Amino acid sequence: MTHTLPLPDFTHERVEVITGRRSGLFIAVALHSSVLGSALGGARLWTYPHWSDALGDALRLSAAMTLKNAAAGLDAGGGKAVIGLEPGTVLDAERRRAAFLDLGDAVESMHGLYRTAEDVGSTTEDMLVVSERTEHVVGLPDAVGGSGEPAGPTSLGVYESLRATLERVTGSPEVEGRRVTISGLGQVGSRLAVRLAAEGARLTVTDVNAVKRDLALELGAEWALPGTEHLAPSDVFVPAGIGGLLTDGVIDALDTRAVCGPANNPLAEHAGAQRLADRGILYAPDFVVNAGGVIYLDLEAKRLGTRSEIMARVGGIGDTLRRIYDESERRGVTPLTAAEELAAERLSSGAGTPEGALAG
Repeated sequence: MTHTLPLPDFTHERVEVITGRRSGLFIAVALHSSVLGSALGGARLWTYPHWSDALGDALRLSAAMTLKNAAAGLDAGGGKAVIGLEPGTVLDAERRRAAFLDLGDAVESMHGLYRTAEDVGSTTEDMLVVSERTEHVVGLPDAVGGSGEPAGPTSLGVYESLRATLERVTGSPEVEGRRVTISGLGQVGSRLAVRLAAEGARLTVTDVNAVKRDLALELGAEWALPGTEHLAPSDVFVPAGIGGLLTDGVIDALDTRAVCGPANNPLAEHAGAQRLADRGILYAPDFVVNAGGVIYLDLEAKRLGTRSEIMARVGGIGDTLRRIYDESERRGVTPLTAAEELAAERLSSGAGTPEGALAG
């Protein structure tokens, strides 16, 4: 099968690509930048049509992590790991363990310049396996003294971002009575849906896994067939699944006032940000919105504050986004451009958070 996406521009410090000696699986570890410190980014376990798609995902996601960590005010660079499965591959427990042991070896080969964590398709228990081969892993299970699952902090950051976005497009941050469409009911999307439903939001939800329809029924949410959710009228559209959802066609048909969600790289093309702006749709940059998990993991690993202090920092993502919206409006650029330029300014200053950086 041929690959479906072109590889992005190569701007990385180092990339390791291996065939796991135990698992036989494709594994890529992409270190995009260590300018601000040891890179931090999760390990994704996913099925790809071709190994080059897995590599491309690692390159794109690691570059996004550089922006995310800089925008969050962290002294951490950007990196990502991907374990790529061929279509139809099902891992039994033994081969899954082998895959994460192989990943641990690949991470260790970076000599501390990259720290990994759980991501889409992987778990804190998988990270415990990784820790058998390297100490450069965060987000281990609570039971062994680790920081645990980061989906809760990620969800909090998305919630506060959504409130800031509602405030910008409606004049009020309150979610009661507002129409919100959530595309993807994974760990973060599900948590967000439960919270919004409890606060009186009118939800439309979908997921490629039809079992998630049970959650929709439980919450009293409308269920949309996957691929049609963008047609449902909403105040905020929340991409919470895999990246690339917002193609030109989807953007042109999107019936919403704003886009704000945790999915990494939801824009199929960078120019999609301007396309949304031309339609009068406010776009919250994904790497700002979804930074709650990485803020939590990095600060917990470095013991920089109590758990409550760290969660307060996560909650400040909403104020970070408000500042980005203000800068976007002042300069007449898209919020994505404003966020990228502010992150770039921090990167050019090196480690340490200068005055005006986007710390939450």
